[in-house]
Amino acid sequence: MRELVRTNDVVLMSAVGALLDGANIHHLVLDSNMSIMDGSLGVLPRRILVHEDDNLAARRLLTDAGLAHELRDND
Repeated sequence: MRELVRTNDVVLMSAVGALLDGANIHHLVLDSNMSIMDGSLGVLPRRILVHEDDNLAARRLLTDAGLAHELRDND
């Protein structure tokens, strides 16, 4: 699994999830329940991961959608 996006912006998370769903790219959202730890303040970022095989397609999709600045480094 490769980390695609890390953010505490729930609107961005929803948009990225919708784009990935629309392209039939399976993804996993981690840390979505961490709000219990931060008192629902949204301080702790959530992460979207994709399978290694889908990483390039997902990055291209988000870049085409104007979200390249939100992508994590592809190391």
